[in-house]
Amino acid sequence: MKKIRNIVISIAIPQIIGFSSAFLTAGTMEKYKNLIQPSFAPPGWIFGPVWTLLYALMGYASYRIWKRRNNYNVKSALTYYGLQLVFNFAWSLIFFRFALRGIALVEILILLLLIVITTIKFYKIDRFAAYMLFSYIAWVSFATILNYAVWILNK
Repeated sequence: MKKIRNIVISIAIPQIIGFSSAFLTAGTMEKYKNLIQPSFAPPGWIFGPVWTLLYALMGYASYRIWKRRNNYNVKSALTYYGLQLVFNFAWSLIFFRFALRGIALVEILILLLLIVITTIKFYKIDRFAAYMLFSYIAWVSFATILNYAVWILNK
């Protein structure tokens, strides 16, 4: 039972961060819809399900790392994991709420770097946990290109 509780907590942490970020930017979506979008921009409805899945994957991956807390690399790995969650949260506020798309581009590049570092650190502890972050890297890479395109098209 304790194992299940710890898994649920690990998955809930990024879900709550994502929900909080979405809540704080909910009123800005109309402005975003009115921006010039690149041809490859996905429909708006896709973001919620994708982020929900990604947050679940990263939460479970973090649980797999946390349960190996006797490994001396765990503290560093989870520190980077937490740091990338902070940047993940902040990006939505910078991009949507404050409409600072150029600054958001710099921020998401830092986020992407932090995710890659987190994945490498996870890999040294638990390869499966690292593999669970690959789709996160892919999605944030795509989001980075999308951020750039929206910024350039709406200067």
